[in-house]
Amino acid sequence: MTFERLENKRLEKDAEFPNVLGLRARRCISWLGRAEKEMEAGDYDAAFIFYWIAFNAAYADSSRSPSEKEVHTKEAYAEYFKKIIWLDAGKSIFNAIWPDPWRRTRPDRSQQALNNRNIRSILENQYVFGPFWDQHNGLDGGNWRERFDRSRKAASKFLAKQDTATVLSMLFDRLYVLRNQLVHGGATWNGSVNRKQVEDGARIMAFLIPLFIELMMENLAENWGKPYYPVVD
Repeated sequence: MTFERLENKRLEKDAEFPNVLGLRARRCISWLGRAEKEMEAGDYDAAFIFYWIAFNAAYADSSRSPSEKEVHTKEAYAEYFKKIIWLDAGKSIFNAIWPDPWRRTRPDRSQQALNNRNIRSILENQYVFGPFWDQHNGLDGGNWRERFDRSRKAASKFLAKQDTATVLSMLFDRLYVLRNQLVHGGATWNGSVNRKQVEDGARIMAFLIPLFIELMMENLAENWGKPYYPVVD
């Protein structure tokens, strides 16, 4: 489990953190701990939601209001991923995603393969593809199947190139659909219909979010933006 390790690291470095980063780290890690309890209990719906709150605590910037349109949210994701990967000198995100056949430690290689498989599963799942639901709700006249096929081909190309930033952006576009489905009451708790994408989504968040916040805590000089909801005296 990562909560205890990250919380200890946060406490050790707390005096060094700029106020904004300290607030982000404290909030993010607190929700990370809650998510891990749900993962242990096998409640993937709750775990995914709590991991998403942790993600919001890490990246959300006051320059974009939570009420802004979805397109701005996607732009914010893309900017955040480019930045976090650029700062990842040790390639912790890359190494968590892409299996290395030459890696000596077999459990690490197996975990990487599982992470990669979960990501591919989400990218190839039509039920977390926004246009699928738009068309079924009469909101979009386009052919979702054609768009989905194009998206899958694009994802395969970026996966083959190991383009981590673009893959993460595409992945979180899908996870955002899953987030909306759960948060807006579009699914049944522990329902069998959407089990696969919820479990895959929770597992993906479980290994990515700790990497994100750890990289942020290691880059104190970076401007991570102001949280939209600051502490107000």
